[in-house]
Amino acid sequence: MKVSLLITLFVAFPALYAEESPDLRLVDLSGERDRHTIIAQGTPEIYQGHPTTVSMSDGKTIFCVWCINHGGAAGPMAKSIDGGQSWRRLDDSLPPGYSKHLNCPSIYRITGPDGKERIWVFSAALGTRSGPGMPSIMSEDSGQTWKEMPPLGFPCVMTFSSIMPLKDGSYLGLYHKGPDGRDRAPLEVLQTITKDGGFTWSEPRVVAKVEGKNPCEPFIFRSPDGRDLGVLMRENTHQGRSLMMFSKDEGKTWGKPVDTAWGLTGDRHVGVRLPDGRYIFAFRDQAIGSPTRGHFVAWVGSYADLKSGKGGDYRIKLLHSHAKRTSDCGYPGVELLSDGSLLFTTYLKYQPGSEKHSVVSTRLKISETDARGLRE
Repeated sequence: MKVSLLITLFVAFPALYAEESPDLRLVDLSGERDRHTIIAQGTPEIYQGHPTTVSMSDGKTIFCVWCINHGGAAGPMAKSIDGGQSWRRLDDSLPPGYSKHLNCPSIYRITGPDGKERIWVFSAALGTRSGPGMPSIMSEDSGQTWKEMPPLGFPCVMTFSSIMPLKDGSYLGLYHKGPDGRDRAPLEVLQTITKDGGFTWSEPRVVAKVEGKNPCEPFIFRSPDGRDLGVLMRENTHQGRSLMMFSKDEGKTWGKPVDTAWGLTGDRHVGVRLPDGRYIFAFRDQAIGSPTRGHFVAWVGSYADLKSGKGGDYRIKLLHSHAKRTSDCGYPGVELLSDGSLLFTTYLKYQPGSEKHSVVSTRLKISETDARGLRE
């Protein structure tokens, strides 16, 4: 083979010639159990799975929703009024039909054009996997009472994995599906917009589809200057890195999905922008060569690092999964609280033994991990 051809192949396909390996310092907090709170304890019979969270404007009230069994029925909800230090179950106050909603409910605050803030909980399907897509429940009084809403009718694998307010007051929602809405390749990411506070949504359109790869579970975030939108995506073949794409026009058009940095490779990214302008994203680690693969981790870094595909500042091992499978934890909620603490919530097999998965949160302050993770 000619040298020029080798060089061309190396530039085009570097993964063929370079083995993936860690390129970030790791801060391990997973063994520090004083940081942990168990929101819903798994038992030998009950598997608590796939939580998401939303915090209210006071920065200390948080709602958490999840499902029973892996991708199973919705029903549970809990509320904390002290920044996640204690939780109260709200299951009995929810509409009876909510327990028939299936697969990874997710919770959001959406303000309508009437100025009213509502809390929405969307799920993937109603009744059966082939039933009407995206049923929901909604509260108009800060979570005191809830009512069941009509399904949106969008076939999906999972409901919205992220929703972002746009500059014109509308909201952009992202989700993924396979052919006929099923969980099989090829997967694609779709976008839809609501202009009335979540009641109705535009006809979904595909915004990410990659030959030979399966983009899914998109998480949308805004650049520090507010001009651009970015999306991190799980890549479900798990043969390389995760994917990302960017928009300069509020989601009207998107750039081609490209690989993330090694340290951002994982499933179900969720994160926040820190007060100093950096980002922290939590996810299930799926990076090739990672010593924490299959565990619940976070990446800390700048927007410039993220967009350029550079390493970032460091990674944090948040919680240790005792599951045999390396793909059975990590659907997270991430909240930046009023006292500066970060609260991360996920599901995982918390300890060895017969107990199934629990919903667990852990907390930290970024100053703590910076002191241990940043290089001199």
